[in-house]
Amino acid sequence: MDDAVVWQLSPELAVVQTVDFITPVLDDPYAFGAVAAANAISDVYAMGATPVMALNLVAFPAKTLPLSILGEILRGAADKAAEAGVIIAGGHSVDDSGPKYGMAVTGTVDPRKIVTKKGARNGDVLFLTKPLGTGIITTALDRQMVGEDLAQRVYDVMAQLNQGASRAMQEVGVHACTDVTGFGLLGHLNEMLRASGVAATLRLGDIPVIPEARDLARAGAVPAGTYANLRYLANKVAWDREILPEARLILCDAQTSGGLLVAVAPDKADRLAELLAQAGCLAAARIGEVREGPAGTVEVLT
Repeated sequence: MDDAVVWQLSPELAVVQTVDFITPVLDDPYAFGAVAAANAISDVYAMGATPVMALNLVAFPAKTLPLSILGEILRGAADKAAEAGVIIAGGHSVDDSGPKYGMAVTGTVDPRKIVTKKGARNGDVLFLTKPLGTGIITTALDRQMVGEDLAQRVYDVMAQLNQGASRAMQEVGVHACTDVTGFGLLGHLNEMLRASGVAATLRLGDIPVIPEARDLARAGAVPAGTYANLRYLANKVAWDREILPEARLILCDAQTSGGLLVAVAPDKADRLAELLAQAGCLAAARIGEVREGPAGTVEVLT
């Protein structure tokens, strides 16, 4: 279930490998490239590793769209990779019916310091480092339901690297981590809890959300993947009866380049919160606790 494969080369060094590519989530090609790069690199950060190199994966309709659009996608990705200290060493492209972009990313890690999904313990504090709602908002953007101000704000969330959050958790020493992407917060939490053999309780009011996502969810701007996540989790989540349908959708919202979901010992929680704030993760929040219970199950309170 982990976010990347780890291949040990020596007692002190292992290689981390992952791959991800996506269809456009934003209209601006540069912004799409930057977000797709941040999304692909994120799995390395979730393992507590340092990304070092990437290969471009490109699908593009060269016969129907100008190559200048592809150039902007690659420029946005290159700038984001440079921000992460990642060298783009090459890649591969194919002619396709629609644009897609991503990366195969290589990182390094001390094998003794790998962070996996399997390791959350009873009593651990759960942190989320980015707000939810990007899937709903990008769907609304596609339907021309929102303006440029919100488009910029959701871009800022998705394009933020999980680099600072990863360094914070490495410094503190945490028990488990994953990043929140297509399965939504509750789907990825379910994976972590199943791997660790524990359950969790979340408090809805503590979970960071881009505010406009609530009204947009009520208006029906919800991606198909979000509905699929909610259906899949039907018998795995116990909802407080006062939690509204739009809130349930947001907790299952299929994210692109979401934040890290971290389980940390209670005595280290304050230090992690401090380091996350210093790293610029201003929306980071304690959202609940790990507890004993049927593996993978979640209770959501108001």
